[in-house]
Amino acid sequence: MAVVIVGAGFGGVAMALELVRSGHHDFVILEMASEAGGVWRENTYPGAACDVPSPYYSFSFAPNPSWPRRYSEQRDIKDYLNRLMDDYGLRPHIRFNTEVTGADFDAATRRWRIETNTGETLDADVFVPATGQLSRPAIPAISGRESFAGVSFHSAEWNHDYELAGKRVAVIGTGASAVQFVPRIQPVVADLTVFQRSAPYILPKPDTAYGRLHRLTFRRRPLLQSAERLLCWSGGELAALGLVGNRSIARFVGWIAKWNLRIQIPDEKLRAALTPDYPIGCKCVVFGNNFYAALTETNVHVVTEAITEITPRGIRTADGVEHDVDAIIYGTGFLAQELLAPMKIRDHNGRDLHDVWAAGARAYLGIAVPGFPNLFIMYGPNTNLGSGSIIYMLERQARYIRQLIEHLDTRPGTALDVRADVERRYDTEVQRRLASTVWASCASWYRSETGRISTNWPGLVSEYDRRTHRVEIADYRLMS
Repeated sequence: MAVVIVGAGFGGVAMALELVRSGHHDFVILEMASEAGGVWRENTYPGAACDVPSPYYSFSFAPNPSWPRRYSEQRDIKDYLNRLMDDYGLRPHIRFNTEVTGADFDAATRRWRIETNTGETLDADVFVPATGQLSRPAIPAISGRESFAGVSFHSAEWNHDYELAGKRVAVIGTGASAVQFVPRIQPVVADLTVFQRSAPYILPKPDTAYGRLHRLTFRRRPLLQSAERLLCWSGGELAALGLVGNRSIARFVGWIAKWNLRIQIPDEKLRAALTPDYPIGCKCVVFGNNFYAALTETNVHVVTEAITEITPRGIRTADGVEHDVDAIIYGTGFLAQELLAPMKIRDHNGRDLHDVWAAGARAYLGIAVPGFPNLFIMYGPNTNLGSGSIIYMLERQARYIRQLIEHLDTRPGTALDVRADVERRYDTEVQRRLASTVWASCASWYRSETGRISTNWPGLVSEYDRRTHRVEIADYRLMS
């Protein structure tokens, strides 16, 4: 049973690890870059770190007693992923510098024909795209953007060759990435102008360095690290309840965020500008301890006027002011709604998956799409989390897909196509539940332009664990 996985980030590696651990070795991972890591390879901006505690942001079967701190930074997370690839012998299965451009399902052979940018084509019994929701940077379509005479780049494509020291720098966006890199660049730049469209809720980050004794204890007493992981999991589930309907929890978390703002920003005018005007959780809640302090420094200016255009010299806002800068950094997130793009994935009639998803991406359990047999997605539609560890979700998806592969293994030459009525009932349920969550109350990257939420899971991760624990083969149509 030949399996082709696209992407060597956490999603692709999770799938590969599940296959290897179950004794399946007939697979290949196609990775467009020259090394593995996914978002933790790409996001190298100063201060890049995870907002999920490391004991929880790791595979349950591969704890890491050597984490340097509770919330580890980019390099350490990437090193962890690469270490697992070596420990489980995944490297011989990976083809780097190989981008998948298209994939077509052949109904006669019940196989996928996969095209790459190298000109090579591969045939696979099972096709597993694992490119994630947060892999393609979003650059806003601001008038005049190309006319800027200075240096500009997205935070996920950080220009390390450009020296920021002594420069006038503009940052567009105040999301999770900006909250991490603004405090790092503020001390070195001459002038920093932060353009904010909407203020984020920022919670204190209970980070701490793990000392030698702490790491030694984790190594000798692994149950203690498991206990910390369980505590993190419990906290994530509790916070998720606030996102999906528990108003008492939401109010309490909102109070913490407002208290955090009040004690760090004494200036009333600046505090008013940094106060969110939407319910907590509607947009991504951010963790950070230094962002507010950085904004109070004398070389920092927060601008809340809307940007009207970018000029050769800088940025013009709706009040007519032109802000002259040497560099623009876009902290503007990712194209989360364009799942699996730019790959062209076609069924046996040549129908493109992106046309099927014209009204928004959807898939049964975030994994299977009717009419696209043996296509199983990692980190697919409605599997993102507002609270918790995506790696927990990836483990469950990989386990589910592995069961489908095992079923196909006993029936060579067949394919599994999720029933349209099963997927339709599932999607109706998910969208009904999402409509009553806080995510439906404002515009964010969680929602498409039509208002559909195609990103987030509407419940607890424990529910997703239960629903993906065992494949109900009756949900699928067997093609033979």
